[in-house]
Amino acid sequence: MSGFWMGRCLVYTYKTKIMKLTNLFGKVLLVCVLLSCKTGFAQTASSGQATALQNGPNGKAVMAYYTAFEKKDWNLIQPVLADGFTFSSPLDDHISVAAFKERCWPNCYKMKKFEITEYVINGDNAFVITNGWTTDGKLFRNSDYFKFKDGKITSYECFFGPGINYPNSGK
Repeated sequence: MSGFWMGRCLVYTYKTKIMKLTNLFGKVLLVCVLLSCKTGFAQTASSGQATALQNGPNGKAVMAYYTAFEKKDWNLIQPVLADGFTFSSPLDDHISVAAFKERCWPNCYKMKKFEITEYVINGDNAFVITNGWTTDGKLFRNSDYFKFKDGKITSYECFFGPGINYPNSGK
């Protein structure tokens, strides 16, 4: 093979590799853009930004839920609970609103304050992490999962572990 053809083959090979790398870089960049756009659909908050939840009906329902516990006012929580509402926790499995009011609502008298530290709302689902304080100043932390329909809470799953000062955990 002459030097001319070898040179052209090397240039062709070199150009092909650059095109493949450029194509790969373009695909990686596209994936990064798509992922960043996807996260734009979810709303997140850090400490002190809970008021951003007020932008939609599902966020307003979440805020009403925590506010009702802080103010110890069942009349604030009742309107945001959908017909067929269920509550779940490590101690309860999909209990009705009547059982929730009987078993869980009395805990509001042991709770002083909630602070939403993180949240993600994706359509009719929300995941919320809160720090809470009992009336005797103990900190507890919950991870809460809400499901909604028409701006009302259809189900609420509360995740807490043993020994974290939750008002009903016996600690």
